Amino acid sequence: MPASQTPPTIDPVATSRWQRVAPLSPPWLHEEVARRMLERLQWIKLQPRSWAHWGALRGGLLAHAALTRIYPDVACFVVEAQAERAQAATKKIAKAWWNPRAWVSPAVLFEAPAAGSVDMLWANMALHEAADPQALLASWHAALKVDGFLMFSCLGPDTARELRAVYAALGWPPAAHELTDMHDWGDMLVQTGFAEPVMDMERITLTFDTPARLLSELRELGRNFHRARFPALRGRGWKATLLAALEQHMVKTGDGRLSLTFEVIYGHALKAAPKIRVSPLSAVSVQDMRSMLHGGRPRP
Repeated sequence: MPASQTPPTIDPVATSRWQRVAPLSPPWLHEEVARRMLERLQWIKLQPRSWAHWGALRGGLLAHAALTRIYPDVACFVVEAQAERAQAATKKIAKAWWNPRAWVSPAVLFEAPAAGSVDMLWANMALHEAADPQALLASWHAALKVDGFLMFSCLGPDTARELRAVYAALGWPPAAHELTDMHDWGDMLVQTGFAEPVMDMERITLTFDTPARLLSELRELGRNFHRARFPALRGRGWKATLLAALEQHMVKTGDGRLSLTFEVIYGHALKAAPKIRVSPLSAVSVQDMRSMLHGGRPRP
């Protein structure tokens, strides 16, 4: 996807509604991906004096607690898109007044940081749900100090490929919007102003006892944001057909469990100092030009 365009298959109305109605707790997969992101911090030598957790409520509460242990004396901002979600995050993250650590630790601020005020921005499993990902990247870039760093993860194109194949075989509209490749994310980071992006990817396979359990897990993870998705409500007959199709066509393990692939992309980048643009044109006075032609030096 070119960096100047929003994702062509994603419906911004659907993403906005999901941000309002998504569960107020992180799915298991989000916590697991956040745990794997934490392992990557060992390669980061920069020590932040302030950091922001973007979408902590869905990004991972266990990971947030781990980050506060890694950076115990560092100011923290928790950023949520909706007021209700910010209130829920406050209840789940803020230390009680009777907790001794609340007396000595820096306060957690449940608001967006000021521009250029944090040394690290942590965003787990949020970017693939953005209707305008380049605008979101620009927000992250603006929040960071120069030489601050971004840590993020998101889902990649191979996610739920087995489910997509079932929908295609049945002649149904797409099961989900098209997800962005990690190389395109790297290009967008550079065009946003980040430097030295490091991208990597892994595939995580989850298995389920039944089609119903598989659908339950997917409902916690998100919704179908595709512009061409079925526009009305589905009935019981459609659901029965879907469950039967999943049982019949999905890839199964040796013990008969259903397999579903998730491609997880990890990214890290620095906020570079702004480049100084030098004009290709310069002005020299006639008198200075004469002096230079005669071997002299121009006047200061």
